[in-house]
Amino acid sequence: MTINRTTQVLAASVLGLTLAGVATPALADDPGSGIDVSVNIEPTTTPGQLSMTVADNNGVSLQENGSDAAARQFTGTLPTVTVTDTRTPEEIPAGEYWAVVGQASQFVASDDPAKTIGPEYLGWKPRLLSDSSTGAVSAGEPVSSVVSDGTGAPAVGLEGQELLVSTANSADEIGTSQVNADLALRTSVDVAAGEYHSTLTLSLFNQS
Repeated sequence: MTINRTTQVLAASVLGLTLAGVATPALADDPGSGIDVSVNIEPTTTPGQLSMTVADNNGVSLQENGSDAAARQFTGTLPTVTVTDTRTPEEIPAGEYWAVVGQASQFVASDDPAKTIGPEYLGWKPRLLSDSSTGAVSAGEPVSSVVSDGTGAPAVGLEGQELLVSTANSADEIGTSQVNADLALRTSVDVAAGEYHSTLTLSLFNQS
């Protein structure tokens, strides 16, 4: 019993020391111990970018115009294409240039998928709509259908990628450029009647 009592007393002593340790003397008020913490937060900046948009449209419906004994011709106008460059000169690598090209798919008749007109029969004449202050931005050269339109333009159509608009050096002219194109589908005079559909795909390339 003596051993148990001694143990209880020791335990009470330890507990008393622990509780006494919780109470600490109040710290003296020292007005000179404050530390100023500051931060300079710069405005958020978004890097500029090069982008292309096409004006809202319901597609292009080509209408017969200019047919003659040599060919049936159907014409229309490409919706306005806008290339916008919001980069600063420092963000543009030396020697970089951009270009927009177009390529048409095969025309397929709605009533009979077996009836087709190749993309080589669709030509265009690009036209720059915005002013180029430096002359650095220019429209691509005209391309004729394989059934030549007599202008001397390459008679290859839009079967491959053809140039719509480009700049030789991106840093020479930063801002917005707009372009469209006169479209002309020239076929043989005995082309099969029907409603045909094709997709004209425009692509923006940025290279150095």
